[in-house]
Amino acid sequence: MPKFNMPHEGHENHLCYLHNLGILEANLDHYKKLVKDAKYICKRCGRAAKQPENLCEPEEL
Repeated sequence: MPKFNMPHEGHENHLCYLHNLGILEANLDHYKKLVKDAKYICKRCGRAAKQPENLCEPEEL
């Protein structure tokens, strides 16, 4: 299987990447934990997350 380069460090933990992998269908409960009580919003995609490390360009809400 080929190895893909991530656009930036830590991207494998970002909601946009996880969404593209199908996390909603595969593990909705895990996704809920990442977004429950969200304190940050991504300036790129608009997703919200509890921790800034789960977003590409986090900004506090």
